[in-house]
Amino acid sequence: MDLQQLLSSLTPEIYQNLKRAVELGKWPDGNRLSPEQRQLCMQAVIAYEHKNLPPEQHTGYIPPEPHTYCGDDDHDHEPQDKPIKWVE
Repeated sequence: MDLQQLLSSLTPEIYQNLKRAVELGKWPDGNRLSPEQRQLCMQAVIAYEHKNLPPEQHTGYIPPEPHTYCGDDDHDHEPQDKPIKWVE
């Protein structure tokens, strides 16, 4: 079985178990994950989320902030370029 087949066979239950193992740093039986195991589990979790979940449910997702304009109080128009005045 190659990596793609393995990732395609992940079920929601396996995904949750892998995610929990990464969070806690140990398997359900209490054995600690090695750094390599933790890295592989995290890669599997990310691959599963990318394939099966909307972006806002991905691990580490940060929602975009609404854009705010500096300066003008009138935000109904596009910002315009203004010259810079140098003060000596």
